[in-house]
Amino acid sequence: MKEFLKTLEKDFNTLRIGEEVSVNLEAAEFLKKNPKDTIIMENIHESNMKVVSGICNTREKIARALNTDVAGITQRIMGAINNPMPISDCQSVQDIFSVSKPADLSEIPILTYYSRDGGPYITSGVIIAKDPETDVRNASIHRMLVLGKDRLTARIVPRHLYTYHQRAEALDEPLEVAIAIGMHPATLLATTTSVPITVDELEVANNFHQGEMKLIKCETVDLEVPECEILLEGKMLPHERAEEGPFVDLTDTYDVVRMEPVIELDRMHYRHDSMYHAIMPAGFEHKLLQGLPQEPRIFNAVQNTVPTVKNVALTEGGCCWLHAAISIQKQTQGDGKNVIMAALAAHPSLKHCVVVDEDVNIFNAEDIEYAIATRVKGDEDILIVPGARGSSLDPCAKPDGTTTKMGVDATKPLDKLEKFERVSFSN
Repeated sequence: MKEFLKTLEKDFNTLRIGEEVSVNLEAAEFLKKNPKDTIIMENIHESNMKVVSGICNTREKIARALNTDVAGITQRIMGAINNPMPISDCQSVQDIFSVSKPADLSEIPILTYYSRDGGPYITSGVIIAKDPETDVRNASIHRMLVLGKDRLTARIVPRHLYTYHQRAEALDEPLEVAIAIGMHPATLLATTTSVPITVDELEVANNFHQGEMKLIKCETVDLEVPECEILLEGKMLPHERAEEGPFVDLTDTYDVVRMEPVIELDRMHYRHDSMYHAIMPAGFEHKLLQGLPQEPRIFNAVQNTVPTVKNVALTEGGCCWLHAAISIQKQTQGDGKNVIMAALAAHPSLKHCVVVDEDVNIFNAEDIEYAIATRVKGDEDILIVPGARGSSLDPCAKPDGTTTKMGVDATKPLDKLEKFERVSFSN
């Protein structure tokens, strides 16, 4: 992560905060006031570690981490998902970390972001585990509430890690886990991708790193983890749950309190100069990491319907989850509506979808609004789908997730192209 930080400081706006800052609400204020900057807090009241945030809170930073441009992010993610690369280079804990000791979370500057939060939360921690049945490795990011100096409870949705824990619990055994904090943005992004349970997300990350990724062999658990700033080792306990929450989710509203699995930590490893990565809940870093890996799913589904799709964006204004903008090269008059239906089916959480022509920049909110303003007739170009399953994160949805979805066909009518030609776009 530190090497990438040098790139950020050279080419992007980075703020260094020298004054003493508390992890209890004060640090979060800096993150809220500077939502698209990289921030390094050098003087934390409760810890000797520095705090860093905003290493991947814009598409431009993520593009730089993936060695592409903003328009190429979706294709870069699809390429890595389709071509995971095995990793052979593994180092020992002693090769990387200068401090190895019994776990004590009080040494780490874990932030409390809002006054109603259930407590301090790890927000950038990636949990690495192996399937008890197949031994396939999984790496996925989860929010984790601090319960004590060596105990956490993690929000686990019904995907791969949830399945691993269920299988271990059926055997009445704990699930060995490692938690990596402070990684290169490309590695972090790979852990959020939607891949089959048989695919190792770290091999997706290795593709992002051109096959040059190195792992670290843990000390007390049989796991390998990416290079990171802080490493925690322990186990997810069977048949034990604790209250998790309340905590702010993607839509900047509080999620409900749930009973979630408990993690008991044994060891922790860090360097004397290690930095703790804090992700602001509902901030741009949170939204982009969660939303960008869903864009390839939408792209593939739309491409099966309209092969001339150009790009897909889950927009930041839509929390990178509820709103999509899709650019196509329109060939027949009904293409726009077909794209809407394909997109809504591909990403069930999607609530509103706008389809535009290729002369509209889907990464520019003003350009999208221009297309809606000049190319949409409400009685002809808006598609409304009531009673559809949506996102549990949508405050408008019913308790079971049912909501109303809408698509907007903001493409030019093919029989009047000259009337809609953009003078500034044409030569």
